[in-house]
Amino acid sequence: QQSNVTSYGAMALAIITLEVFVGMWINAFIVCVLCIAWVKKKALNSNEKILLLLGCSRISYLCFAWVYHFLSKIFPNFLHVQTILQLLALFGTSFNYSNLWVSACLCGFYCIKIANFRNSFFIYLKVKIDRMVPWLLLGSEILALAMIIVTYVLNETLQRNNITFTCQENFWEVTIRKDKHLFSSHFLAGLVFAASFTVVIFSAVFLLFSLWRHQRTMQTSSMKDLNMDAHIRAMKSVLSFLVMYSINFVCLILTILYSMKKENIMTLLIYIYLYAFPGVHSLVLIFSNPKLEKALLKIPSCVK
Repeated sequence: QQSNVTSYGAMALAIITLEVFVGMWINAFIVCVLCIAWVKKKALNSNEKILLLLGCSRISYLCFAWVYHFLSKIFPNFLHVQTILQLLALFGTSFNYSNLWVSACLCGFYCIKIANFRNSFFIYLKVKIDRMVPWLLLGSEILALAMIIVTYVLNETLQRNNITFTCQENFWEVTIRKDKHLFSSHFLAGLVFAASFTVVIFSAVFLLFSLWRHQRTMQTSSMKDLNMDAHIRAMKSVLSFLVMYSINFVCLILTILYSMKKENIMTLLIYIYLYAFPGVHSLVLIFSNPKLEKALLKIPSCVK
């Protein structure tokens, strides 16, 4: 059974390495196209700013997460060096939080820009959203950094408790304290996952409701509106986000539940999906953005 798990682990490592390589190239393509447009136009619109930060976050996340995963499988004793372990985990988790929140901001941006409601607060958001985007992105990075600092403090406290454990009679006390710190760390991670997932759900619901209202208006007036095409295009993107985010959210929660257990086939399948998510989601973003799609379709002719 141990040999089967080892073979599955080697196969999973090969698949994850391929996924990371493809995902980094896809996100690097997004970053390169947007940077070239930035140099030419000397400016980026709000959608492009979010996509640029999202691409950078995903490249960094895939890089650090793969290095950590690779070292843990090939050189497990190497991670016993505390500084290296903390740095890899710190950077990987930080960029993962940034990835989740920035992608949630993208879904919220699509919803506010395209959906039509007569609510005064929603109209205010629609008018001010372009000015709010840089602050939202900055806030996302600050929140990700704050969560990492809190997680680091909790881990330091946990390790200090383990080091000071010397007496057998204090075993139950140390175990309970360890469980409390692990629960706090996992609770924070689950809070991040749930917050970003909630934004995606509400964005999809509001866009769907706005599309339904707009379609009824067009049927009664017997007119064709270009806004309908924008609604449908955004709805396809956000619904695809919602499906992938639902699976991703379940996998992220399962990683928390399986974190205290030994490696098994379930955890390997979960990690295979988690490493595939940044690349697949970014590919959907490319085909939902006319500029990125046009640049992608130019590549075969340039190669020829």
